[in-house]
Parts: sequence; C-alpha cells; structure tokens
Amino acid sequence: MNAAPTTIAYGETGFYSKLVLDYLQGEEVLKPFYIYPVSKAGIKAAIESRKAYYTNRKLLVDTLQKHYANANPTPQQLQNILALANNNCFTVTTAHQPNIFTGHLYFIYKILHAIKLCEKLKAEMPENDFVPVYYMGSEDADLDELGHVYINGVKHEWQTNQTGAVGRMKVDKALIKMLDAIAGEITVHPYGKEIIEQMQACYTEGATIEQATFKLANALFGEYGLIVLLPDDTDYKRAFVPVVEKELKEQFSYPLVEATAKKFPKQYKVQAGGRELNLFYLKDDSRERIVKENSKFKIQNSKFEFDEAALIDELQRHPDRFSANVILRPVFQEMILPNIAFIGGGGEIAYWLELKDVFAAVDVPFPVLVLRNSFLVVEKSHQSKVNGLGFGVADLFRTETELLNVLVKRDSEVQLSLEKEKQEIQHFYSALKNTAGAVDKTLQPHTESLEKLALRKIEALEKKMLKAEKKKFEAQQRQLHKLKTQLFPHGNLQERIENFMPFYARWGKAFINTLYNNFLTLEQEFVILEEQ
Repeated sequence: MNAAPTTIAYGETGFYSKLVLDYLQGEEVLKPFYIYPVSKAGIKAAIESRKAYYTNRKLLVDTLQKHYANANPTPQQLQNILALANNNCFTVTTAHQPNIFTGHLYFIYKILHAIKLCEKLKAEMPENDFVPVYYMGSEDADLDELGHVYINGVKHEWQTNQTGAVGRMKVDKALIKMLDAIAGEITVHPYGKEIIEQMQACYTEGATIEQATFKLANALFGEYGLIVLLPDDTDYKRAFVPVVEKELKEQFSYPLVEATAKKFPKQYKVQAGGRELNLFYLKDDSRERIVKENSKFKIQNSKFEFDEAALIDELQRHPDRFSANVILRPVFQEMILPNIAFIGGGGEIAYWLELKDVFAAVDVPFPVLVLRNSFLVVEKSHQSKVNGLGFGVADLFRTETELLNVLVKRDSEVQLSLEKEKQEIQHFYSALKNTAGAVDKTLQPHTESLEKLALRKIEALEKKMLKAEKKKFEAQQRQLHKLKTQLFPHGNLQERIENFMPFYARWGKAFINTLYNNFLTLEQEFVILEEQ
C-alpha cells in the first residue's frame, strides 16, 4: 500500500473535546493535573523520576518469560524481554481491553504509536533502551463494549451467556459462527483469506479471549518487538498487594479523586468519579464490586462477606482475586513496568488527569501522557469522488450541510448570495435614519428596527433560494452523503467504529507497515492517509 500523508490539527476535525485540545495546547489551567509535557524534555524528566523508583525487574522479566514460553516469540521480542532486566531500559505503554477481534481500528493505532515512539527515543537517547508494551485490560467485564465489531459499518455482536471478566471468557461456537459470517464479507478481497485464517488460528474454540488476543497481537506486532503484558497474573498482583491493602483499610483513592474533581476547571467534564472503594472481587466467572457497609466488606451480587481481617487474609492468600477498577488500574500498571510514557485516547487522557494525587499517595511515578495518533485512511476510489466534487479530503471533516452549501454556491449558475443587496439596504436605512432623526430623534430606534426586520427577511429569502437551488444538485448531494457515510461511519471517526480486518483484507500486512511508516510520535497531529 503506497500512501501520502497530510496532517491537520486535532481542533480542525471537530471530534475532540475541549479538555483534550487544551491539554495539547498546554493551557495553564490544566498544568496542575499532570507532571511532564509531551516533549523530549518531558520524556527525559520522566526517565529521571523512574530511575529513582524501584521496579521489580526480575518479577517483570520472569513473568513475561513464563507467558511467552509457548508463544513462539520473535527474536525482537526475546531481546526486548531480556532488555527489561537492565536499569537503563524503560517502557512506552498503551493499554486496551481484549475487544473481540481487536474491536476498533484505534486498537492498532495505539500499539503502533508505542512502537514508533520507542524507535524515536532509541535514536535520540541511545544511552537508554525503550520497549513498547501493550498492557491488556483483560479483567474488564463490560461485554456490551467489548463483545462486538463493525465491519463496513455493520455491527456484529457476540451472543454468549458467559459472564465476568471478558479476558477469562472462552471462545465458543457462537463466536466461531460470528467469525464465519464476517469471513463472507472479508474473503472477497485480495488478503481476506489470509486475515481470516489468522483470526481462526487465534480464536480457537475453548481458548480464552485473553489467550486469543495475546496470540493475535503477537502475530501482528511481534516483528516490531512489541511486548504484550497480561496483568491478570498472581505474581504481578502480589506486587500490588500493598496498594490493595491500603485501599481496603483506608479507602484512600476516592477522596483524592473527589478533591481533584472539585479543583478541576468548570469548563471541563469530569471523566471518572470512581467509587468509595475502587476494587473488584474476581473469581471464576464473576467480577463484582467490593463495597464496605459499616465494618463489613460485601461482594455485590454474591453471598460473600468479610470483616477487615478476613479480607486482608484473603488478599494475602489469593491476590489474584482482587482487581483494580479504572482509578487504581493505572497505578498497578505503572508499579510493575518501568514506564515513562502512556499512550491513550482522549477519554483515557481525561481520566488520567484526575489521578496525579492517587499516584503521589502511593509514591508511584506518573508518566508522560501522550494522545494516541489518529488516522483517516482514504482509498483511491474515495479520493476520485472527493476530487470530482471539487473538495480536498480535509474538507470532509466539515458537516454535510456546510459542504453542500459551499458546493451549491460555488457551482450554481444563478446568484444565490444577497450580500450586495444587504449592503444596499444598510446604506438605505443609514440615510433614512439620518432623515428621520432630523425630524425627531425618537424615530431613530424605530428606523433601526425596520432595518433589522428588512435584513431578516432578506436572509430568509436567501435561505429559500439556496434550498430551492439545492434540488438541482441532488446527484452531488447523494454522492457527498455516501462519501461521508463511508469515511465517517455513524457520524464518527473511522477509527472509532470500523475494525481493521477490511483494511487488512484489501492491502495485507502492507496496511500495518504503511501505518507504521507514517506514524507521528510527539507531534500530536491528526493524519490523513491517502492511498496512491
């Protein structure tokens, strides 16, 4: 796949919150909520902070070697796992749940961004080493969010009765059947059979979703040296026991997040409020909140109940049964990894901005927060249609109505703008106001009201003229609507809806290689990638 990239500011897309845009601009009101800027200087400062913090590198390397023992790791992966034992090696991490079949396109983008940033940092800071990590949030139990994919705008949903952490769910006949249905759409393309066979090799009946996602991520990104970290592991969780115990005894995280939310500038929406106790109890096919009522700890929707001593004993004996929620999960991630930068989407950046004091309370370093790179992938066929309408691809970020108005006013053979007539009315009423004022000054406001009424009527006429003329452009209107639907499915960014399989099916591994070659790192701009 040959492609030419162009970049635009995130603010020009219309798809990002004011919070994210202001963070990218380094607005002063947000600086109290993070530590390091997104820059080379920020990365260097994060490295120095990391050097002063003890990371159990032996635990990390031993556990990774255990997980990769039967995974046929690439030479680059083996090298990176061993490199993590060295004190001058740091990670760039992205995190994502194990959405079935990777979920949305941005799953791919987050991982590639981590890989590319590591490559850049290695070149610029050769005294250190950097390893890209995908931290799998396999304990998430939100099947409504994780259990579907969109293929060419059509939703495919996994119909299963399984409950609990999605990563622990098993690939069943329903998921195999769903993949078979998707194959019918995908295999008509040149590389469709290749990607479907890869999916079938990973999503085998009886395998857990965590295992399937682990296998797929390694197949797609192993050659780049990506390390997939599986945090649902007793050894990792044993390292997290002090934080879990502090949360059980003190419920320390909630008041800190609540205090941060109160200090948060009013123009921004608070992303994650958390709970009074930010932990789940995870056992078998169940992941339920732990709630404290008086002196007892209860597991919601179950018969389990503990006093504090019994629950602490349970934690010591079975750390794997305790699962952090959105507030404490980032702390767990940063404890077990020598991490200096976290790559996330807009929503993730927003809730991380609420966590600085939580990190400080347990003396864990806070990383540089990098907004993941975003792409709009445009096929040749789309480009020719865009050009045929007289627009550039970047213009398509405007609304359909705006674009149609531009097109009609530009291409119409009749006059549709009444700007000249409006100016003439303003001149007429300006003279009339002087004439009426000479008779009686109190007539001037009445004259101004007549002017406003006349201008409103002219503007209404202008809108009616445009509406009538639009009917002559119905073919262009249909074409514009189809383009917007294809490139912005369901009125959203392509990457937030579509799965990667149709793109891989068209271009094969070249799709991922092309993305990789055109990835930005710390520039923080939106990329339009047009097929050549």
